[in-house]
Amino acid sequence: MSGLEVTMRYPLLWPNGRPRTADRKPALFRHEGSPITFDRARRRIREQLDTMTRAGRKYRTTDVILSCNIRFTQSGARDRNFAQRDPDDVGVALYFNLDGRPHVLACDRWDTVAGNAAAIAAHIDALRGQERWGVADLAQAFAGHAALPPPDPWWSVLDIPRTSSIDEIHAAYRHQARFAHPNAGGQRAAWDRLSAAYDAAKAEKGR
Repeated sequence: MSGLEVTMRYPLLWPNGRPRTADRKPALFRHEGSPITFDRARRRIREQLDTMTRAGRKYRTTDVILSCNIRFTQSGARDRNFAQRDPDDVGVALYFNLDGRPHVLACDRWDTVAGNAAAIAAHIDALRGQERWGVADLAQAFAGHAALPPPDPWWSVLDIPRTSSIDEIHAAYRHQARFAHPNAGGQRAAWDRLSAAYDAAKAEKGR
């Protein structure tokens, strides 16, 4: 078993400034003739990241976070206390450091979480091919995916406990929005950060 750790993070932390897909397409990824499951797609991602490092060497990929709107338990299993169908937002984002530099791959083109995770795995395989074929090394192949680290958790941005009620979340958002909104003299980056945190908080609380 590989020692590479992949941390699941809920809710989805979509990269700032990355456009979203309006019209999703039916997922085409399959495994042994059947539509691919999220667990199998997640395994493909891990296998692809694994192969970036030669056997016996220190991992080139570290701090790996796979983020989506499916909730998982601390053991890594899907949380059965929540709906088992795909969420409305099926996007997937993979954050990782490659040779110490932060990168992100994100996909929401397909209509299932599993399909978007499988697409990320396929994309990594294609980028790795550039190194195998002698066209570019991994750092060059992934240069277009350099990124800032994942956004701060919503409760940190809103400056409230994660256990806060939805009413407390609304109140914290309204309080900060009075100063963060560009029309009130706030900076666009701060407003986008606050808005993203508010959306993530409502998604986690199911509101």
